[in-house]
Amino acid sequence: MIGCVFLPFVAGYYLSYLFRTINTLISGQLSADLGLDAGNLGLLTSVYFLVFAGVQIPIGTLLDRFGPRRVQSALLLVAGGGAALFGAANDFGELLVARAMIGIGVSAAAMSGLKAIVTWFPRERVALANGYMIMLGALGAVTATTPTEWLLECTGWRGLFGLLALATFASALLIFWAVPEAARPQVTQSTAVKLRTIYTDRRFWRIAPLSASCIGSAWSLQALWAASWLTNVEGLNRESSIRQLFIMALGISAGAMLLGTLADRLRRHGIRSEVLFAAVTVLFVGGELALILRLPLPSLLPWLIISIVGSATVVSYALLAEYFPRELTGRANAGLNVLHFGWCFIVQYGTGLILDQWAVQDGRYPTIAYQVAFACAVGVQVLALGWFMIPWICLLGRRIAKFFLGDPEAKTCPVEGSATSAEDGVLEPDDEEW
Repeated sequence: MIGCVFLPFVAGYYLSYLFRTINTLISGQLSADLGLDAGNLGLLTSVYFLVFAGVQIPIGTLLDRFGPRRVQSALLLVAGGGAALFGAANDFGELLVARAMIGIGVSAAAMSGLKAIVTWFPRERVALANGYMIMLGALGAVTATTPTEWLLECTGWRGLFGLLALATFASALLIFWAVPEAARPQVTQSTAVKLRTIYTDRRFWRIAPLSASCIGSAWSLQALWAASWLTNVEGLNRESSIRQLFIMALGISAGAMLLGTLADRLRRHGIRSEVLFAAVTVLFVGGELALILRLPLPSLLPWLIISIVGSATVVSYALLAEYFPRELTGRANAGLNVLHFGWCFIVQYGTGLILDQWAVQDGRYPTIAYQVAFACAVGVQVLALGWFMIPWICLLGRRIAKFFLGDPEAKTCPVEGSATSAEDGVLEPDDEEW
């Protein structure tokens, strides 16, 4: 399973992460060669996430119907063609089309690997396997820092994308020839019925806004705006900036392993993954506020927190695997990915538009521009966290009311309640009620 299922899909996910974050390093050369401003650069980078989000639902359906082997290998051929076109592009329009092709081509990289894990691995080990897959795939973000800088010195950004095209074609062939064909499930319900099952589930809409606003923002910052912040706000030179981006990329990989292991261990002790996800969110918001408020901390610390949260899909995907049966996991992950990448597009492109509202001073945007742009995303995350915690807040309110009023039936809000695990003190929403 590891050699013929796990590692081939890891290779595809690795390339997906590399394509996602590589514009951080080549953005300066693209701007210099083609005269791109912040708005165009934000659109060029974020169109990857826009098309990525747009094809998630049909790809989730294809994964459930035809299996990850066929879908992933076919789409990676599209990504390889997009990489080849990107390296040969001569204007902004061609770059935009090529970037969109890459986004479509790697749009199934994560979901196909997750689908393969759910299909071939025991359910109780899904969170841990997800963690290892994302950890190894996130090495693509590591490659998009110092190693890519070395390649750029030898090949330039055009030659680099030629090499990426060859690697992507090779990965497509590896998956097609190495991965065994999984048994195709019998179709017992229409696609519309299955999608309605997911999108009408209250548990899905409890986790989805929080997961999208946090993970999507982390991806956006890591993929583009971290480099601009480090250069324009922190005043780091290119060498120092790339070194810090390299450490942040390692944080994604380490964070995936850490969160996957934590989710697995906590699950064994009866603590559900929702609790871990809430704690990660609070830490994420704290890291962003430390940057925005310019607290006297080493900038690497909050940026490491942000990079680790980019791997929190380990937790949210594992939650969906608990909520839905195996034949629906492809669509469920796709539904969540639509929100992840849709919000990432909004944050990435919107940040560029907000920055353009300030005049460039000495070749850089002022600090206040970045602070305003980042604060807008934080506001949405705080609202999503409040929505996520409503059942727990209501439960706490009822307990307080019961304590002071002595009425076991006391209610403090109109939202349906949740059961608790009194033995371990962890608040656990009841599946039937949610």
